[in-house]
Amino acid sequence: MKPLVIIKVGDTFPALADTIGDFEHWIARGLCETELPLQVIDPRHGAPLPAPADIAGAIVTGSHAMVSDRAPWSERLAVWLRDAMAQEVPLLGICYGHQLLAHALGGEVDYHPQGIEIGSVRVTRTEAATADPLFARLPEEFAAHVIHRQSVRRLPPDAVLLAGNGFEPHHAFRIGETTWGVQFHPEFDHHAMGGYIDHLADDLAHAGTDVPALKAQLAYTRCAADVLREFGKFSARRLA
Repeated sequence: MKPLVIIKVGDTFPALADTIGDFEHWIARGLCETELPLQVIDPRHGAPLPAPADIAGAIVTGSHAMVSDRAPWSERLAVWLRDAMAQEVPLLGICYGHQLLAHALGGEVDYHPQGIEIGSVRVTRTEAATADPLFARLPEEFAAHVIHRQSVRRLPPDAVLLAGNGFEPHHAFRIGETTWGVQFHPEFDHHAMGGYIDHLADDLAHAGTDVPALKAQLAYTRCAADVLREFGKFSARRLA
């Protein structure tokens, strides 16, 4: 059976990785219901990307890197993503992956003018999401974990906006029938989100953020996590 590929483009903080695993492990746990075999590829260190026709789909992880830095490995991955989309391979970009998809497909990515969005936030579906394969079963408003300084400032042409909030209007989009980007983190649980807040606590406090309040607002995000499960099911159905 063709694998569902996790394209690893970043690493979490070592202290978190030692206790709860890294991005690819969180994604794999979120895909626990999929029948597809999983394969992890790290293009940052020269690992070749698969032929799109040889995989069931691909998920691009988050990263502490910035899309606007245009790292050579990232730009090569952007070319691959365009090719995979053209072949209608199911694609899901998370945070950095979401931004890289937007960049690859003609959108604009840059630092958010209001700085960092972090913690458990409320995200609202658009009307278009009611008929979307990944978002249709989600409630109109749901909690999601977020951590990002850059965002999609302009969506690619023909993108369908699926979700947003007052801080980040472009929290999710779809292009065509098989390509999605989500700025929020469906793979994060409250332990991962809390770990990020703890790691960045001094910087956040220095910037005027009420860190104890941020920790107190941590939420369980089952609905946001459903995006991963639905993507796994969608990718499997495409092979049937």
